[in-house]
Amino acid sequence: MTVTALTGEKVNPLRRPRTLLACALLLSGLGQAAVAEDTAQVPASPEATALPASDAPGYRLSFKELGKDYTMSLRGIESSDTINFDMRADEVVTGAQLTLQYTYSPALLSDLSQINIMVNDEVAASLPLPKENAGTVQKHTIEIPPYLITEFNRLSVQLIGHYTMQCEDPLHSSLWAKVSSDSQLNIQVSQVELPNDLAGLPLPLFDRRDRRALAMPFVFAAAPDTTTLEAAGAVSSWLGALASYRGARFASQVQGLPAKGNGIVLVNSAEASHLDGLDLPAVQGPTLSLVSNPNDPYGKLLVIAGRDSDEIKRAATALVVGSRSLSGQSVQIDAVDILVPRQPYDAPNWLPTDRPVRLGELLEPRQLNVSGYAPAMITVPMRLPPDLFNWREDGARLNLKYRYTPQQTSTNSSLMVAFNDQFIRSMNLPSVQSMGAGEKLLAALKTDDSLVREASMLLPLDSVALQSRLQFRFMYDYIKQGECNDIIIDNMRGAIDPESTVDLSGYDHFMAMPNLGVFKDSGFPFTRLADLSQTAVILPDNAGPADWDAYLTVLGRFGDSTGYPATAVSVGQADEVAQFADKDLLVLSSGNNQPLLKEWADYLPSRSEDAKRYVEFSDLPLRLREWISPDPVANQRKARGALTFSGESGSSYVSGFESPLQRGRSVVLLSSPQTQRLAEITDALIGGEHYTQSLQGSLAVIKGKHIQSLVADESYYVGHLGPFKYVQWVLSRHVFMLLGLTVLGVALVSCAAYFSLRAIARRRLKDE
Repeated sequence: MTVTALTGEKVNPLRRPRTLLACALLLSGLGQAAVAEDTAQVPASPEATALPASDAPGYRLSFKELGKDYTMSLRGIESSDTINFDMRADEVVTGAQLTLQYTYSPALLSDLSQINIMVNDEVAASLPLPKENAGTVQKHTIEIPPYLITEFNRLSVQLIGHYTMQCEDPLHSSLWAKVSSDSQLNIQVSQVELPNDLAGLPLPLFDRRDRRALAMPFVFAAAPDTTTLEAAGAVSSWLGALASYRGARFASQVQGLPAKGNGIVLVNSAEASHLDGLDLPAVQGPTLSLVSNPNDPYGKLLVIAGRDSDEIKRAATALVVGSRSLSGQSVQIDAVDILVPRQPYDAPNWLPTDRPVRLGELLEPRQLNVSGYAPAMITVPMRLPPDLFNWREDGARLNLKYRYTPQQTSTNSSLMVAFNDQFIRSMNLPSVQSMGAGEKLLAALKTDDSLVREASMLLPLDSVALQSRLQFRFMYDYIKQGECNDIIIDNMRGAIDPESTVDLSGYDHFMAMPNLGVFKDSGFPFTRLADLSQTAVILPDNAGPADWDAYLTVLGRFGDSTGYPATAVSVGQADEVAQFADKDLLVLSSGNNQPLLKEWADYLPSRSEDAKRYVEFSDLPLRLREWISPDPVANQRKARGALTFSGESGSSYVSGFESPLQRGRSVVLLSSPQTQRLAEITDALIGGEHYTQSLQGSLAVIKGKHIQSLVADESYYVGHLGPFKYVQWVLSRHVFMLLGLTVLGVALVSCAAYFSLRAIARRRLKDE
């Protein structure tokens, strides 16, 4: 891609006026008490975890929301666990409180034991561990001095534990404390006005240090046409890719700027006067500008402008693919050229299937190193392409290289390898004493004290999650020396070599459809090409803000899956669907505003007729095992019956089926009985702990937070198999065909042998 831009007015580089404010906060914070004197057992009511109200703007985050979705388990005479939290570029901390929920061992000596709360390695508080409160859940609210908090922060909970005044075992079972993931961090902030400089993008629209879900409004000067919506979809998918695991929701509004905060404005210069308060210079072409929100001095508006819709789309494309090269308050885009078109399955977030992939490409090398006798697990995230054909495949090859510090003596030290919490293999970590003479000599010649080893294994991919985890844990043997001789020297080191590889190149892409499970998790089949160049979104007639919200949020989900903006998505309406026959179709419907529901009624597993709802059903939901099986035949459950019913209002639903316009193409329908209930569908796609079920099969009915999958009717396939494997697969599904071909083959071989022997016999008789 090349971007040629004419840079406008220059501004100072992005700076944060933290120093003076931090000094002022330091003086004011020194007099604050470190720990509130309110030790008490936690009540059973939900309100027990509520923090004191504060008039200052801010937010609260639980340890679970900060990434610790498990209970911290602290063991030994000294152990700790850490949570990272960062501050936005446009905020400065004015106050912070930590509400810690914890339990500790009754065997701990209160005079010698304590829990330390540290922020960036500075002690913020020390909590005593009185005997009378041991073994029960405790809650403390700790005031954290604001001057300890910077842009990037580490919050550590450290246990100092002792159970006897004499010689003690450093890893005795009575030395423990547990910290709940429901513990909360409450932060008050003061806003900072950032300069209007495009060089800071994606700031302030998105700040990677903010762990909260992204909520961004889109503003249109008038009802947008399809080209403007394509531009908006590219931007929402770009932001969705940036937000990643945080999640992103988008709202749209017409002729009104956001009352507070940031927003994205897509405007035709002829309609700019419809937006009161927005003062734009004359637009001479595709333009990107960052301006202050007239309704909020701390808010920013990213204005994507042009003289027509095509120029707005060109400016949006320049933003999402070339934002790193922009600077100044405003730029005019001269040209945007996509030099290399996207190829199937080349999404940046997906694991490549055409070559071995280095683990160093998936995780920073520093995160592949651990230390200590009980080091944390090394987790390598892997997002797999959803349509890998697992039939008769042994697994993906993992060529592992690792290093560790060999102990002088040990019997049980090992490296555990797991895939999605499924045990794969345990490899012994031999001690120096158990090594042969050759290895001892080799170890002595090394420049460091770590020992390099290699291993190869297969990772089974049958029925694995699309967002998978490759897990490594170094387990070191603790050798007891005897009373008063036990001591832990924390010099153990372990590392996974970044040059270790995972190879998926032996897998074909072939999948039974429809499958709403892979649509929810990865946006497949639309995300097969990362820029959505083979995708068309069919909006309802007379679409409004609720329809646009659903469209933008779904494209944000696609961006999260691929890690790439949807620069080539097509948007149309029902009367234009014929021109999108060679594309996969995402169809939105709210109420009775989608004519395609009547035209394609025979293809829908659920349809409405004269205020009645017709639904087909199968027995697939009654099975306890996984719906998605490596055996495609096992996924086939034809509808066994149908049900017709009527009621005051229907339910929202998601349905998948083969496109009536072209074989092998897919349609996913998002339908809601009322416009305002489309948000039920997008919320279900984003998911969360409130949902006990997930979208599956070919039809999912959504009622609030409840999802019921009624049909899983496999009817077509997408993807390709090699000729030999395709023949194998077809014959495996049709036993009688296999028998017929076997008989035919035997007959042909017999005939060939018969005529060959007859010819030999004739020549022999002739020679005689």
